[in-house]
Amino acid sequence: MPRRKTPARPRSPSDAKTAAGEVKRSHSGSRGAGRTAVTIKDVAQAAGVSVTTVSHVLNATRRVAPRTSARVRSAIAELGFQPSAVARTLKTDRSRSIGMLVTSSTNPFFAEVIRGVEEGCFARGYSLILCNTGDVSERLEAYLATLVAKRIGGLAVMTTNLDQRFFRRLGSRRPLPVVAIDTQSLPDASLVNDDSEAGGRLAGRCLVKRGFRRLAVIAGEAAHPRSRERLAGFRAALAEAGLTLDPALVLPSDLTVGGGFAAMQALLDRTGENPPEAVFCLNDLLAVGGLCALDKRGLRVPEDISIIGYDDIELAAYTVPPLTTIRQPAAEIGRRAADILIGQIETGSAPRSLALTPALVERESVGSAPVLEGRKRA
Repeated sequence: MPRRKTPARPRSPSDAKTAAGEVKRSHSGSRGAGRTAVTIKDVAQAAGVSVTTVSHVLNATRRVAPRTSARVRSAIAELGFQPSAVARTLKTDRSRSIGMLVTSSTNPFFAEVIRGVEEGCFARGYSLILCNTGDVSERLEAYLATLVAKRIGGLAVMTTNLDQRFFRRLGSRRPLPVVAIDTQSLPDASLVNDDSEAGGRLAGRCLVKRGFRRLAVIAGEAAHPRSRERLAGFRAALAEAGLTLDPALVLPSDLTVGGGFAAMQALLDRTGENPPEAVFCLNDLLAVGGLCALDKRGLRVPEDISIIGYDDIELAAYTVPPLTTIRQPAAEIGRRAADILIGQIETGSAPRSLALTPALVERESVGSAPVLEGRKRA
């Protein structure tokens, strides 16, 4: 009888080794039969570390020595290893994603903050999911429900229309680290912004130093905490010089170019033949609108009226004339907010508040009061 062939036995993991002792693997972009995906074990073997160490590097769950971490990341890049985000989410009940709710990403200041948050997330291995609420409560709640369903690790909020009751319900349903940016504080949330009261003082002192006495303010909504703080700081600077701000010369407005244009028109109509010598606009968009309104009325800046803004958006250096303003470090605010939020996610640290220091940026939209110019000539 012919001899029966012995069935081939299944290959064991050790059979996958080549004669040189290397594990057969393929990069994530490889194609063809017989190829296997690179695993975390392959990375550990290539880097000469344990699987646990690779996991800590990937998930930032424990400090790993810089040289070891660099070796692991080098092996990941060389092998083309792609960790499974889905598996990691199922294991930890959270993804390495940050949700961000903003009023509008088209606002230049908001855009700078968002850039900072994104940079902070990228540096720590997190992705950012951005949602524009348009300051509409229904959109806020819908986006927030979507983000929670995606199992985000934490939430950044930069919007004025905040329903604190909703956030309390969120906390009771699924505790989630939250950081509020340039807005009001939230229950059990971190808060990152600039020191707006100090910024208002800088603006007031700048105008007082230039000899101005009849001053006006184009403000944001009275309910907005940053507007209140900037106005309080401005009033305090005037009080230091023995001056008071006429309430009739404080005009509320929405914080847009159109709002600044309309408010400046209303201010000029209200004051008639006795306009203010200088105007403090509580953000740069208001100041841009104010400059347009003054030009339409045939008034020169700073010869007839001086203007100072707040934020130092990129456009501020290119207005006519270039805008004197208070710079708040927008991108740095975003980066610090991301660092604080990710710290809470990874270590369970307590919420904290941080206020960064603003600075005066002097350009050409603020001149000197006529009486001061007369003294200089004398």
